[in-house]
Amino acid sequence: MSTATAVVVAIFAVVYLGMILGGLPRLKLDRTGVALLGAIAIVGLGDLTPEAAARAIHLPTILLLFAFMVISAQMRLGGFYAAVTRRIVALPVSPAALLAWIVGAAAALSAVFSNDIVCLAMAPVLAQACIARRLDPVPYLLALACAANIGSAATLIGNPQNMLIGEVLGLSFGGYLRDAMVPVLLGLAALWLLLRPTLRALDAPVPVATAGRDPPFDAWQSGKGLAVAVALLVVFLATDWPRDVAALVGAGLLLLSARFHTRQVTALIDWDLLVLFMSLFVVNHALAHTGVTAQAVAALRTQGLDLEATGPLFGATLALSNLVSNVPAVMLLLPMAGGAADPAGVGLVLALVSTLAGNLLIVGSIANIIVVDAARREGIAIDWKRHARAGVPVTLATLTIAAAWLAWRA
Repeated sequence: MSTATAVVVAIFAVVYLGMILGGLPRLKLDRTGVALLGAIAIVGLGDLTPEAAARAIHLPTILLLFAFMVISAQMRLGGFYAAVTRRIVALPVSPAALLAWIVGAAAALSAVFSNDIVCLAMAPVLAQACIARRLDPVPYLLALACAANIGSAATLIGNPQNMLIGEVLGLSFGGYLRDAMVPVLLGLAALWLLLRPTLRALDAPVPVATAGRDPPFDAWQSGKGLAVAVALLVVFLATDWPRDVAALVGAGLLLLSARFHTRQVTALIDWDLLVLFMSLFVVNHALAHTGVTAQAVAALRTQGLDLEATGPLFGATLALSNLVSNVPAVMLLLPMAGGAADPAGVGLVLALVSTLAGNLLIVGSIANIIVVDAARREGIAIDWKRHARAGVPVTLATLTIAAAWLAWRA
């Protein structure tokens, strides 16, 4: 191994160690900071020129992700998510039926908008409303997080890793939706069945401060966001217009607003996630450029672990998603499985497994962390044991359903 290759491998190892640990010891770096520092080191040491590093970034994925962040920001500023949550919790239905409504709404919204944004907007309102109804909010909050993750697996725009998979592999939006819908719907049913026995009433309501916590509902602004989202779904299903370009046009239309200042919208964009994506593109490309990635894939194949096959890819995605989190895991595995004869099958495995695995532990997905943090601010404790009592069986059940579906599909 040459010195240059050894340097790139060392940088790659440090970056993915940071993905595992959530940062680096004794340094004020999170995952984004570690990835960015790694990309800077790749360019600074001359392993890639700035131009080559820029070309390594998959621009369609970044543009699609950015555009849907703008659309989700519009919906949040219009008070849409909070209004939907209040309307659902106010329904005169049984606790079990309310749980079904929460699961269905969170899943449907997350399939179109960002699952993280959905959880961020819905979690505090849901906690307050459940307490006001003298219902233990924990099962409903866990249902929100798990359903948002499961529902986001239904489409190629439901979460960042699915956007990446769809854009890099050039998957059909409608084709993926047809393939993913069955395991997602069955997974949501399993989630409801597993959480239903945990529902209980509170002895007395607990007062919560709700004034000024979220924007008031604006029917016009919410309607604009919904109209753009519906139009984009039609475009994705019925035309060949590139998804990133269509989404950018939709986001641009929403920025033409007399109500919301541009800075209000951009303040809700997850710039850290965009930087994380771009940085990992550079680091992973640098490793692939050395030939080490191809050698590793060939070595695994000689041991009977072909990452283009469903079984090994399923296992590798599950393991890496819980080790380094789902976005870095997909970015690492996607080039290794990109030469498969059935890219739709590879994409389906990567999307389903990486997303469903996020329900296992609190740190498995940002949506989980958002819900737990929102609960804590309301005085509701959800520690890792309480989450695991729901997350582990839900993950095992949904992954079993996905595995059976993939086996039947093959």
